[in-house]
Amino acid sequence: MPGGPFRMGTSDEPWALDNERPAHIRMVAPFLIDTVPVTNGAYLSFMADGGYHDERWWRPEGWAQIRRHGIEAPLFWRRDSGDRWLRRRFGATGPVAEDEPVLHVSWYEADAYARWAGRRLPTEAEWEKAARYDPATGRSRRFPWGDADPGPEHANLAQRHLGPAPAGSYPQGASPLGVRQLIGDVWEWTASDFLGYPGFKAFPYKEYSEVFFGPDHKVLRGGSFAVDPVACRGTFRNWDLPVRRQIFAGFRTARDAEPA
Repeated sequence: MPGGPFRMGTSDEPWALDNERPAHIRMVAPFLIDTVPVTNGAYLSFMADGGYHDERWWRPEGWAQIRRHGIEAPLFWRRDSGDRWLRRRFGATGPVAEDEPVLHVSWYEADAYARWAGRRLPTEAEWEKAARYDPATGRSRRFPWGDADPGPEHANLAQRHLGPAPAGSYPQGASPLGVRQLIGDVWEWTASDFLGYPGFKAFPYKEYSEVFFGPDHKVLRGGSFAVDPVACRGTFRNWDLPVRRQIFAGFRTARDAEPA
């Protein structure tokens, strides 16, 4: 993604919540971002390389969390009698699909994987620029594919399939630079704390967003397969505690790029 300014947030989206407002100009340095979310297969490589047992990749709070609770895999995963990993989804158990985005990982797990891979989680601003910025016009779109509301050809939303689609699906929903599945499939952890934008004003009441601002909550972006399309747009912000694993959350990674 090219460096430079872009318009982040919104001031005119009718369904936008207080934490999405107001629109403002954000400067972002050049960066690279995964074209698809991290898959189960890639995450299995992290596990096979001892990722859950190597303190180098973990922040101190995350390392304490996985040691305390004996965490060695994403939530709802278990080994069968051999060496195969199974997962439970909506009461049904089956093999882990290696081509699907990894699901049910905490922010600490996502951050550890990114460090192991020699990368990092994208900042919230980087994620939104990847999802909305059109380098041909310099404008911010409502969605990666344009301004039209999501259709079934664009994204996996509204519980149509009860799970994420294989990585690389929905080419009609790609951004101008070819980044896919930014909307739907899995919520994506970002590196950013949940904070108000410059000029933030609480509505309809302070407790909706403002009481959660600060370093205790991390931002998630993009929605998941279970999100209603009316709530899912390029500016929509979700937030949760970095230990949370039961939500439909995955991630993609990023790294710095040299200026062109």
